[in-house]
Amino acid sequence: MRGIYAAFVLAASVFVSTFSGVSTASAQFRISEDRGGQIGPYLQQFAMVRESGAQVIIDGACLSACTLVLGTVPKDRICVTSRASLGFHAAWNMGRGGRPVFSEEGTQLLWEMYPTQIRNWIRRRGGLKTQMIYLRGKELASMYAPCPETTQVAANNRNGGTRSQSSGDDRALFAAKRRGM
Repeated sequence: MRGIYAAFVLAASVFVSTFSGVSTASAQFRISEDRGGQIGPYLQQFAMVRESGAQVIIDGACLSACTLVLGTVPKDRICVTSRASLGFHAAWNMGRGGRPVFSEEGTQLLWEMYPTQIRNWIRRRGGLKTQMIYLRGKELASMYAPCPETTQVAANNRNGGTRSQSSGDDRALFAAKRRGM
């Protein structure tokens, strides 16, 4: 539910900004230590971010469904810090006994959402599989703009970030690699 809370906070800040004369383009949405979750809530959350005009700051782990931000928010509104790390893998459904079962349909959805540059990077590493692959460092910095120093200083002064928790729907589609898998 934290993802829904983050979306609510973002919507409230856009509302306040709109009526206080502050440009929504100055709003920021920080992603830090986000392990992913169900695809649907992430698509909804990032659509709200896109519509708000907020700048997305990736300042730590953005894994699994979190990476859908790359295909939802315009590239010119995404920046990365030196701590940014993107993790990609195939989608899965919850099977019998809580075991993950590969989802071809979900993986195709992820694939279609990613920008061409990201798809090419994933393809060079063998495609989306059950094993997480990571994009970070110089390679990531060559694809996305670095965040201004002021956003990185602000990050050092606070903890937190966005994290999304899945609901109890056993048939929900996930794009998260959970611990212990």
